[in-house]
Amino acid sequence: MQRDVSSCNTYNYGDALYWDARYVQDALSFDWYQRYSSLRPFVRSFVPTSSRVLMVGCGNSLMSEDMVNDGYEDIMNVDISSVAIEMMQTKYASVPQLKYMQMDVRDMSYFADDSFDTVIDKGTLDSLMCGSDAPLSASRMLGEVSRLIKPGGTYFLITYGDPKVRMPHLTRSAYNWKISLYIIPRPGFKRPESCSSSAKSCMEAIPITSEGMLPHDYVLEDPDSHFIYICKKKDEEEAQLPSYPLMEDVL
Repeated sequence: MQRDVSSCNTYNYGDALYWDARYVQDALSFDWYQRYSSLRPFVRSFVPTSSRVLMVGCGNSLMSEDMVNDGYEDIMNVDISSVAIEMMQTKYASVPQLKYMQMDVRDMSYFADDSFDTVIDKGTLDSLMCGSDAPLSASRMLGEVSRLIKPGGTYFLITYGDPKVRMPHLTRSAYNWKISLYIIPRPGFKRPESCSSSAKSCMEAIPITSEGMLPHDYVLEDPDSHFIYICKKKDEEEAQLPSYPLMEDVL
């Protein structure tokens, strides 16, 4: 598998030194890709408020704070940057629902197997895919995510990566995930008036071909859309089911 260069630049987004320097320079809260208000329908649909949630690559995002304000009770936040974690630990010291730890998502051995109901990833896998040894880093991270999710739990991935570049990583049999795909336009996207009457609902799962790809005639309303992969960890009864719903199952 190749390094995903579709949204990369010259920065090494998998390097702690890069992130430490970035957070020293700019301490203002920042949310990658989408804010919670846009993701809320998905989160509320797939993540019960009583879930024990792991937010990987939390940075200084407001996502976890917004989830707590929406009723979520237990969110562990990890990030490779000690600068970001120290900042967030101070900011949320009086919020018992939020916990912060400095950690590399490629090695989360601090946590026992099946520790979380949900893992939320908003751009962290993308960051590793822009770094050195990208395929190995992605494999190590996803292996840890799979290990930490309880059977029946969910890996909630928000990414720029379309199925062509993400499904080869997500569909490894070792992870035992049933995957549903959703697509959401970037913030601020204005749908042309001529398309308003046929607008697709973001909450409708996208049919996937038998190869795990988008249908050849599928057209993105927004070329810079974000992709949401809901990866449910199968229990024993579901283990023999396909990893993703095929077109004939949803049409």
